[in-house]
Amino acid sequence: MKETEVKPVIDESWREALKDEFNADYFKALKLFLLEEKKKFRVYPPGSRIFAAFNHTPFHKVKVVLLGQDPYHGPGQAHGLCFSVNKGIPKPPSLINIFKELHADLGIRVPDHGNLESWARQGVLLLNATLTVRERQAGSHQNKGWEQFTDAAISALSERRESLIFMLWGSYAQAKTALIDLTRHHVLKAPHPSPLSASRGFFGCGHFSKANKLIREQGVQEINWSL
Repeated sequence: MKETEVKPVIDESWREALKDEFNADYFKALKLFLLEEKKKFRVYPPGSRIFAAFNHTPFHKVKVVLLGQDPYHGPGQAHGLCFSVNKGIPKPPSLINIFKELHADLGIRVPDHGNLESWARQGVLLLNATLTVRERQAGSHQNKGWEQFTDAAISALSERRESLIFMLWGSYAQAKTALIDLTRHHVLKAPHPSPLSASRGFFGCGHFSKANKLIREQGVQEINWSL
């Protein structure tokens, strides 16, 4: 495998915002870890899609931040955006519940696919805390350095942007509140949309309409959540 496969192909605005991270020892160790992993295992998403969330949503265009934990680990699922899958791939249970809430909240038709790229292009940063995973082994790339990198991305947004909306679903995402300046940004919290917890308050949270109301109040184009 060529080393170029794990070099960060990332939008220039994010490269500038995170330039110190790319030169940090932990990031160099993370690259070496990925090189070794790919010699032994299938790793998702493909190398060209690892930084897809950043490439679809440049730093200065972020309006909403939606945090996930880990990429999907089944064949063909992960493509670099949290909760999203490529067209033609069955929608995972959490995404099905997200679409149910979207329909209940805004009356939007449930789409026949699970690709959320149109959200990302409009300013929804679909960021997983960990950006890679070993095939069929959930959480296998946690605590290898990715969390430090994505925490730095959240911190940079908190420090350099204003009035962003952070949609934090589940306790893991909500722990990231510590990185966010609550005097400058909006945080919407709800249980995770997984079947285990969606009925405990994710259904009925109204985050999609709430986010658009906050965006409108800034005089900015709201998100078209329909797919």
